[in-house]
Amino acid sequence: MSEQAKKEGKSLTVRELLKSRGKILGLKAVSGSKNLGRRITVSEINRPGLAIAGHMEQFRSERIQIIGQGEYAYCRKEDSRRVMANLQKMFAAPDIPCVIVTGGVKPLPVIKQACARANIPLMITTEDTSAFIREITTYLDDQLAATTYVHGVLVNVYGLGVLIQGDSGVGKSECALELLKRGHILIADDVVEVKRRIGYMLVGNSPKNIKHYMEVRGLGIIDVELLFGIGSIMDQSLIEMHVKLESVVAGTLGTYDRTGLSSAEVHILDVPVSSLRLPVTPGRNLAVLIEVAALNQRLKNQGYFVAKKFNESLIREMSKKQ
Repeated sequence: MSEQAKKEGKSLTVRELLKSRGKILGLKAVSGSKNLGRRITVSEINRPGLAIAGHMEQFRSERIQIIGQGEYAYCRKEDSRRVMANLQKMFAAPDIPCVIVTGGVKPLPVIKQACARANIPLMITTEDTSAFIREITTYLDDQLAATTYVHGVLVNVYGLGVLIQGDSGVGKSECALELLKRGHILIADDVVEVKRRIGYMLVGNSPKNIKHYMEVRGLGIIDVELLFGIGSIMDQSLIEMHVKLESVVAGTLGTYDRTGLSSAEVHILDVPVSSLRLPVTPGRNLAVLIEVAALNQRLKNQGYFVAKKFNESLIREMSKKQ
């Protein structure tokens, strides 16, 4: 499938992290305020216990370095000259964003000196190490997630995020309107912003300037929230199913799957998504078909493949007769 735009290699500065999450995470700078422009490029963090002990083989310098209770206790117990030598080896890497000491403890002088010599921002947080890592990883994953924009409509049907695509004028918005009337929920119309989150999950939402609006040919722009109520909209949803609406060309109906045994997929940001082609012909209620498809996909997600079960039962019956 074609993707309109793709944003990889996103980053933010340590200053932006401190500004947006400083109060929430009890985070503040101890030294290196002039170097807060260093960039954070990955959502993963690193606890450099082995590196502080002198083992640099697997040191991940591009990550935020977290000094937890274990690392802190080692630095306090070990000879300061040896710790300084190891820290200097660590901090020789040019891409370290910052060092954060957790648990609200006062940074040891050897850590402050090593950070100052390498011009690396040193920060502290009042949060416990595990809680802080969980929160900052979630935040960074959202900010740095690979992002793309696709043309289509994203609707939540029976709790399943369904991305509806098709050629211009095929009836995507009209189909979404019918689903809204039947009690389902709109996330985005026309342009869907898709992010790949931890666990290779796709999360779709609407760009801010068109959020909760729809454009319908002949009607123009409508406000879904005002027309259908607050329960008809969502800010975001997982994308778990893809539906392609296709205008039927004469003589091509036979090319569409009639048994459901085949399983097609599309790839968005390198994540596979179950896909379904629906022919658009006069008299077909596409909204009902998408409802049934969503329910059927939920069964597949739970390990129950109806078409395969039916096919297996037919084969067993034929074998008995033979």
